[in-house]
Amino acid sequence: MSHRSALWPPGTAAAIGRSLRLYRGRPERDAALDRLYAPFVPSGGLAFDVGAHVGDRTACFRRLGARVVAVDPQPSCLRALRLLHRRDPGVTLVGAAVDAAPGQARMRLNTANPTVSTLSGDFVDAARGARGWQDQVWDRETVVTVTTLDALVAAHGRPDFVKIDVEGLEDRVLSGLSAPVPALSFEFTTLDRGPALRVLAALPALGRWRLSLTLGDEAHALDAEWTDPPGMAARIATLPDAANSGDVYAVWEP
Repeated sequence: MSHRSALWPPGTAAAIGRSLRLYRGRPERDAALDRLYAPFVPSGGLAFDVGAHVGDRTACFRRLGARVVAVDPQPSCLRALRLLHRRDPGVTLVGAAVDAAPGQARMRLNTANPTVSTLSGDFVDAARGARGWQDQVWDRETVVTVTTLDALVAAHGRPDFVKIDVEGLEDRVLSGLSAPVPALSFEFTTLDRGPALRVLAALPALGRWRLSLTLGDEAHALDAEWTDPPGMAARIATLPDAANSGDVYAVWEP
């Protein structure tokens, strides 16, 4: 086995290459991301990119002038992130998953599509046989280190913004945060709405929030309507399955 193949298991290098072409170095997409995140990520601030993948959000937050803690447990993604950001002192890479408690956990890897690798068995079960997910295969497993949002805050400081994209583990990630942050976002899917609904049920324990959303993987503009956690839960619960996915944006109101 060559050194390269040891670093990149079969299919992984091609998958990371596709992700890089899709998510990095596209000026119009970059500009849309910058417009989306500018109200949440201040210049000179700190952002956590939880589930960084190949770091398109990390790059966006850096363009906006923030320091970034980019967190991802997948070895292939970390290698790509190191190559892209190794000379940037404003980016700190953390090779870990984020969950409700620190330790270790089993991660299910989708080597053909690393963006949907997950710690959530429920997410994988929901995908089996679901429309649009027939070609997704979680073909490898690995044990990863797990940290929490509270531990990241203790190590790096209170962030101005936390982006969470962890394929079905969003509620457990947020349960590891004991004090509010100024703003955060989390992904949801109509494949498995439970994690998002549990996040929305738990958010009031951290204070008052106003929320909006984007729909779709490439919809980089917020819905004009803002609401509270119960209103957002009602909206997500009634979305058609064809909506597929989106991100909720939450702003804390002291």
